[in-house]
Amino acid sequence: MPLIAVLAIAFQGTPGNTANGEPPEAPSSEQDPSGWTPAVAFSVEHRTRYEHLNNQFRAGRNGDDRLLVFRTLAKVELGTPRFRLNTEFQDARTELADSETPLSTSIVNPVDLLQAYVEVPVDNLLAEGSSSVLRGGRVTMDIGSRRLIARDNFTNVSYAFTGVDWQWTGPDDSRLRTFFTFPVQRQVSGDILENRPKFDTESGNVRFWGVHYSPSSLPWGDQGEFYYFGLDESDSPGRSTADRDFHTLGVRLYRPAAEASFDYQFESIFQMGQSRMSKSATTDLDHRARYYHVETGYTFAAPGSPRLKLQYDYASGDKDPTDGQNNRFNGMFGSRSGDFGPSGIYGLVPRTNISSPGAHLSMEPGAGVSTFVAFRAYWLATVNDAWLVADISSPAAQAERHIGNQVEVRVRWDVRPGRLRLQAGGAHLFAGELPASASKADPTYFYAQTTVSF
Repeated sequence: MPLIAVLAIAFQGTPGNTANGEPPEAPSSEQDPSGWTPAVAFSVEHRTRYEHLNNQFRAGRNGDDRLLVFRTLAKVELGTPRFRLNTEFQDARTELADSETPLSTSIVNPVDLLQAYVEVPVDNLLAEGSSSVLRGGRVTMDIGSRRLIARDNFTNVSYAFTGVDWQWTGPDDSRLRTFFTFPVQRQVSGDILENRPKFDTESGNVRFWGVHYSPSSLPWGDQGEFYYFGLDESDSPGRSTADRDFHTLGVRLYRPAAEASFDYQFESIFQMGQSRMSKSATTDLDHRARYYHVETGYTFAAPGSPRLKLQYDYASGDKDPTDGQNNRFNGMFGSRSGDFGPSGIYGLVPRTNISSPGAHLSMEPGAGVSTFVAFRAYWLATVNDAWLVADISSPAAQAERHIGNQVEVRVRWDVRPGRLRLQAGGAHLFAGELPASASKADPTYFYAQTTVSF
């Protein structure tokens, strides 16, 4: 009963978040802070999801996979007039899996500390009328489009970081964020199928930092953001890495969706520095990679507010294995489920070596109900590199790029908003020439999940 013991300790006074994600109210100015009792809030969220993958598409694996995953999050927050203390525990485990199921610590991470930080507000710093907040400790982060840094809600285990994170908002609503962290290394004890906990750790050999700026608006009235992220890692005892030491520069321009109007989004990202092709490689290569996302959409003035968007994603792959360069774009700590379909035991493509157009239709047919259907076609950006998730390369003397065409659907119902949510969805890949060259049939993925919060 390790989770119950942890929750009991947390409830007795460990800090965290409120049930609705908002900080507790501070006392009014007439109150004497020295005589004010700090506000404590406690919340729990539990999610159960069943996943089934028919026709495993990964090299060296065949047949079907099924998985039952559980995720429990327990948050506690202690709020005072001058600071907040926050703690969030996470318990992520599985059932029904076997030795052939593609499990990792993004799915299994039993009884661990996801967040534990102190948050201090600072007003009128750098400009009169500005506000800012400084967080220090172990944190999760959502930044910008979330393609590079995200607290991904579909994966069973979120990325976490230990360090400092400063967020500033100017009097004109411009925003600046800067951070310096050590990414948390997620761990399990022994065989991952046994769901045995082992506390996550940080290493000084892996450092991640960045600056993200969003002006209040662009000269033509739309929104934008500009950012720089740095990642530097090297091997440490018991842990091999790809020795990544590169810099990421990006810009995103967008117009938010609104009824009876067009919206758009354009994001361009470049990476430069050094890296290795894999954790087992020993040769440092020049890292030169790029990524583009383009989309345009329209929201109709009709019941259910249907929105249709067209999109295209390009993430570079390695052009030539002998040229001393690594051109594989690295998605770092981002979410890919929003662009490329469900992750979990599916996770069809990573954000590397992909050229993919698509269309997406979403709507809200009833109170608390949202749904979408999406189509994406996938090609390798370069035939000289592999389809990395599947570990399948184009056959020698051939140029098979087409992974296939994917159809995805999802239905979500907030039965009691903030308390009970039901969700189901799936994806089917009409396999192209590349999977066919490895004798892989069309895979079909389905999931159903329930989320309870209190």
